[in-house]
Parts: sequence; structure tokens; C-alpha cells
Amino acid sequence: MSQAITLRLRLARQGFSLGLHLNLPGEGVSAISGPSGSGKTTVLRWLAGLERADEGLIEVAGETWENTTLGHSLAPHRRPIGYVFQEPSLFPHLSVRQNLVYGWRRLPTKQRTLNMDNLCRTLGIEQLLDRRPAGLSGGERQRVGIARALLRAPRLLLMDEPLAALDSERKAEILPYLERLRESLAIPMIYVSHSTDEIARLADHLVLLDSGTVTASGPLNQLLARLDLPLARSLDAGVAIEGEVVGFDPRWQLLHLSLGLGRATLRVAHAERPLGSRLRVRIQARDVSLSLDPHSQSSILNRLPAVVVEQTGDDTCADVMLALDCQGIPLLARLTRYSLAQLGLRPGSAVWAQIKSVAVLA
Repeated sequence: MSQAITLRLRLARQGFSLGLHLNLPGEGVSAISGPSGSGKTTVLRWLAGLERADEGLIEVAGETWENTTLGHSLAPHRRPIGYVFQEPSLFPHLSVRQNLVYGWRRLPTKQRTLNMDNLCRTLGIEQLLDRRPAGLSGGERQRVGIARALLRAPRLLLMDEPLAALDSERKAEILPYLERLRESLAIPMIYVSHSTDEIARLADHLVLLDSGTVTASGPLNQLLARLDLPLARSLDAGVAIEGEVVGFDPRWQLLHLSLGLGRATLRVAHAERPLGSRLRVRIQARDVSLSLDPHSQSSILNRLPAVVVEQTGDDTCADVMLALDCQGIPLLARLTRYSLAQLGLRPGSAVWAQIKSVAVLA
């Protein structure tokens, strides 16, 4: 049975139309991003059965939830989804434990696929179970809302900008828990967000929407590195790379990641992690410098061989963006036009990409 998620949609409203044709992975996190009004939330509401399509097809792991051609559409309560909104809307008169078991107890025992105690530990809410929602922080309430959605044993988890209502401190608090969910659960997620940082940390696949149309869809790092897309033009443009932990230097508190490039490793300022574990890191274009000499004396610890693939920017700009191929791994580098000219760089140039260990975001 196919594990892919197949979506076909045509929907017209006064002053707005939405059309898409997507094949998403049946595992991991597929992020949907785009400007306000592009149709992101409408897609989630349609998946949940809360929006009617003029023409629609939804197939999840070989199971058809909607096929308007055949007149078939599962009612919202029959769609095995979990839905996480910006605000979790917990029952204020119930404790956290009572909020969690409210829907869970209504599931047949054989459908209770997740262990509540394990899920609470994964999300770090086991100490909150006897408290009421009014006594929780925004990040804690959202973690409870995520747990409640997952305890419904969904086949698909929908998350509609779940961190948008949180300040930067609360976002930093909850993101590691979402990363833990991505690593530990087999439930596919569709995650809507404006935040490049959230997408780079969580997503495996990325869909870009604009004015109701899909402008790009594909593996995360391929899209992050494409210079023809808006993400590469933002101030925090960069790529996400996963590596295997192959060592740790306790004296200098540096983690060593193998990138699958022969002996090439990336040294990252990070706490110790188990050998053989995987770690995703983000490298922003503004933190990559280029050199023609692999042996230059520098405080920068990471030097990786690369080839310039493409560049953007013209004579009216102070800087340019370069797309690099680092032995199969895409990187971005933002340079001044002056540096570009001094180094004589152009597509096809061989360079050394230099990355500060303290600038790698993990």
C-alpha cells in the first residue's frame, strides 16, 4: 500500500481561488509556507473536512478521504486527523490530565496507539497533569494541545502556525519538543508556518504557496538553496543539513558531525550527543565565507570544498548570493560584490566554504 499523501484541489470563493496538485511523503513533516492570504489555512481546513472543494481528492496511505468525482467525502468527525491551532482552546474547568483523556477515553481501546505517559514525557508535560490551563504558560498550553491532538490516534497531524501566538522565548522552549516528535512518531505532519527558522528545523518537505497557487514543492534543502525562490532572498536565508555524530571534544565542547563527504566533518559548538545519532543543523548564507586557499590561518574551524553553481545580484546591489555544491550538499553564501570581484568568482569556480562553529544553528 502506498504511504504517500495525494492532494488535488480546486476551490473558488469570491475574490479568491485555490488550486493545487501535490504528492507529499507519507512520513515526516511537510511544511506549507507563503504570504498571508495565499491559502495555507484553507488547505488544512479542507483536509479536515471543514471546507468544501469544487473539485477535490484526498488519499492518505492508500485510503480515500475525499473524491468529489465519485461523490465521496468523509465527514469531519470520521477523518482520522489531529488538528493543532494557534490557540489550543483547552477546557478551562478541567485539569491538564482531564483535558487529555477527554477525547482519548472515547476511542476504542484497540485504537489507542500512543501511550499517554510516554507522550507526556516526550512533550515535557508530565509535571503539569494536575494543573488547570489558566496556570500554564503559552508554550505549556500549546504542548498540552499537541498531546491532546495526538491522543486521538490520528493518521495525519495538521498544525496551523502553532507557534505564531508565542513570543521568541516560548518558541525556543517548544521547538525542541516538536523536533522530538518528528524523530519519535511515525505520524506524518503537515505544518503551516511563515517562519523560515521553524521550517528549517522541522520540515523534510516544503510546499510554497502564493495567491492560491503552488510555486514550488520538493525536499526541504533543495528548495532552501534555490536562488529563484523568495526564501533565498530573505535576510536569514540558509540551508539545513543533517549529519551523524562521530565525536565530541569535551575540552572545547565541540561536536563532530559527519556529512557523508568522505572524511569531511563539521565541528559544531554543541552539548554532547550519543555517537551515531543524527543532528540537523542550519547554516545561514551570511555565516559562510569563501576562500581560494584551504590552508589559510583563521579562527574559522570548518572548511569544506565546494563549487560555485549559480549567483544572483546585479550592479545595483551591494551583495550577491551564491549557490554552492559541496560534494552533493547545497550551501548558500552571501558576499559583497567587492569580495566576488577580488576572488574572481563565477559559476564553476572551485572554493573553500568556511563556516564558524559558533554560527552553526543546531
